[in-house]
Amino acid sequence: MKTLSEILNGVGDITVIGNKDCAVAGIAFDSRKVLQGFLFAAIPGTAVDGHRFIATAIANGATSVLCEQLPEDPDAKITWIKAANSSIVLGQIVSNFGGNPSSEMKIVGITGTNGKTTTATLLYRLFKELGHKVGLLSTVCNYVDDKKVEATHTTPDPLETQKLMAEMVAAGCTYCFMEVSSHAIAQDRIAGIDFDGGIFTNLTHDHLDYHKTFAEYRDAKKKFFDQLGPKAFVITNSDDKNGLFMLQNTAARKLTYAGKMMADFKVKVVESHFDGMLINIDGTEVWTQFVGNFNAYNLLAVYGAAISLGAKKEEILRIISMLKPVDGRFETFISPTGIYAVVDYAHTPDAVKNVLSAINEVRTGNETLFTIVGAGGNRDKTKRPEMAFEAAVASDKVILTSDNPRSEDPEVIISEMLKGVPANKTAIVLAITNRKEAIRTACMMAKPGDIILIAGKGHENYQEIKGVKHHFDDREVIREIFNVTNPN
Repeated sequence: MKTLSEILNGVGDITVIGNKDCAVAGIAFDSRKVLQGFLFAAIPGTAVDGHRFIATAIANGATSVLCEQLPEDPDAKITWIKAANSSIVLGQIVSNFGGNPSSEMKIVGITGTNGKTTTATLLYRLFKELGHKVGLLSTVCNYVDDKKVEATHTTPDPLETQKLMAEMVAAGCTYCFMEVSSHAIAQDRIAGIDFDGGIFTNLTHDHLDYHKTFAEYRDAKKKFFDQLGPKAFVITNSDDKNGLFMLQNTAARKLTYAGKMMADFKVKVVESHFDGMLINIDGTEVWTQFVGNFNAYNLLAVYGAAISLGAKKEEILRIISMLKPVDGRFETFISPTGIYAVVDYAHTPDAVKNVLSAINEVRTGNETLFTIVGAGGNRDKTKRPEMAFEAAVASDKVILTSDNPRSEDPEVIISEMLKGVPANKTAIVLAITNRKEAIRTACMMAKPGDIILIAGKGHENYQEIKGVKHHFDDREVIREIFNVTNPN
């Protein structure tokens, strides 16, 4: 058990009122999880202000409180830590409480609209193949070396993050690769983490329900790189129009990767096929089990990060040739009659465009391309017509359906998507609200050789309707319809 003075060591911009030498049994920002001797962190959240629950936390046993505003009549028996930003201080003290585990590993954060999960997961797998013990924090799943831990958020809260990192250190991990979401950056949920590197993938339309403007979304991403120190490195996609913007104020070592522009790391797609592609990375050709130009960028980001972390080029490329796609990312299935299905997490206009472009790069043109896509409820509404537009202009047939409607009416979401369908494409578009029926309909319409893209949910094994999560997995549905047990 640590004292308050120990966990406040090195934390700036705070005022402490009361006994600094009191013991701290634990830390919580949810008053319901406070036990005797805990420090309670009052965080001004987006929906609920934690300051409202200070009295409850004290009643539950809190002996110290972190807050931005002191109560009118603060309890003299409580030690008060007043901070300008309690979210930042929470991250720092949780790290101190757990022994600063991030300083014991090489931590690389990956941020951007698309490609975070693939890049982080492939780095995890690559460094495992290089013989290291490695941790992963991602949308699909967290890993403490070989131990699988269910993921509930792209970037966990500070308490969960530090707990997982402490477990990684205890398990002997020397590297950790983590997705860093714009929400986590904006809410200072990554405070207290000692990053050794950062990767910027790309920036397109997403999360404007939270950030309100594209500039605010972009600046949230940039904040991550602004906070990196001079011992860290940044690798940015210089083909993205916001790529070099991310480097403007960072103290970290600056590196670039690209397929078109001049860059420190370069890639070119030489051949594309449905079962993989031949790419040229920095002058060396390598066969990969990935499809699509967007995946060439993901693999190049992995390569650049591995080089920056000291791995050898030959070993990196050897392992890249062995790596397989991440669950729910361009995951392919073939029916006994020869119909292809691709399940992909594409849930933004640009991601839908990219995955359709990848399919169109490798198809002969004689087959029919069906796209099944929906849009999530209670999220950025402006991308709904854009997603339908991208699907309609690059597909032969489109079925608009439910994604995770959450508390919204799925038919209203579909009607908003329909507004984006060009007038000359309306005849190719169907609307089927039930997602399973939408998939089944495409499979009934498809002939041998045809391709069905099922976009939007990827690895997810649920569908959220009216606030309730029901079991639903696109991959299970397509396996059932195709009567196959394994992906291609």
